[in-house]
Amino acid sequence: MAYNLKGRNLLTLKDFSKDEINYLLSLSEDLKAKKRAGIEGKSLSGKNIALIFEKPSTRTRCAFAVAAKDEGGMPEYLGKNDIQLGKKETVADTARVLGRMFDGIEFRGYEHKTVEILGEYAGVPVWNGLTDLYHPTQILADFLTLKENFSKLEDLNLVYTGDGRNNMANSLMVGSAIMGINYTIVAPEELWPDKDLIKECKKTAAESGAKIEITADIKDGVEGADAIYTDVWVSMGEEAEFKKRIELLTPYQVNMEMIKLTKNPDVIFLHCLPAYHNTETENGKKIFEEYGLKEMEVSDEIFESKYSKVFDQAENRMHTIKAVMTATL
Repeated sequence: MAYNLKGRNLLTLKDFSKDEINYLLSLSEDLKAKKRAGIEGKSLSGKNIALIFEKPSTRTRCAFAVAAKDEGGMPEYLGKNDIQLGKKETVADTARVLGRMFDGIEFRGYEHKTVEILGEYAGVPVWNGLTDLYHPTQILADFLTLKENFSKLEDLNLVYTGDGRNNMANSLMVGSAIMGINYTIVAPEELWPDKDLIKECKKTAAESGAKIEITADIKDGVEGADAIYTDVWVSMGEEAEFKKRIELLTPYQVNMEMIKLTKNPDVIFLHCLPAYHNTETENGKKIFEEYGLKEMEVSDEIFESKYSKVFDQAENRMHTIKAVMTATL
């Protein structure tokens, strides 16, 4: 069943119902099949898309750009030094200017309040490409990946381990509660989500039949998992926390020992990327030199294993973002 989402913002998955999210996932599957069949789309023909990036990006930027072009749209990249957002011009004023010139606006940056203001004043659909609180387009790609592997979402057991109060842990909890996915955060107590958000998600979960659990116990937390998800231990802008996070989160690394604790031979591993799984990057080398760690949140053994679906996730960013843009424009 199709849903009329024209003109809608996507600031957080809270903005959409379970049925609407299922519709976006079904649309993503259809658009992915057409892409692979070489069928060109025209749903964004004549549409101009503003891509605002305060934070650098690989997957989000490329996914929006390719998705727009695939459907006949014209994306315009606006980096933090390209426009006056919040510097010489208020966010509200910038929103009203861009809304007169563009048909849709993507924002990836620091404060969630910024994307909320854009959404309030632009007068065209605004999509959250990542803020400090939420990363909804990533979650849609994650759910598409889960659906491709298990043919369903309801009653799956999704476990997130690591920094349990970052935007990924938050967004997965919100999405799981809506979609009926049993969701467990396995993290030290110092890194548990905001209590109000937990309460809100548990209320939503009661309606969908999902279970939301937060625990510091690794063995109990991961047993029975269908998917183990992790993210970097230190988010952009928190680099001063490296030493403390390593001390807290080293026991929560996704490795073969943790995979075995799930007692599920069909468990899959997910990560929104980039991942610190070896020393073959500048940052990886610096971490090894300073802290002696060759791997952080995930071992290279798991990252490169049959369990890993991380590059399926990365590709699915494009298909799900394409669905969001075509549905809302």
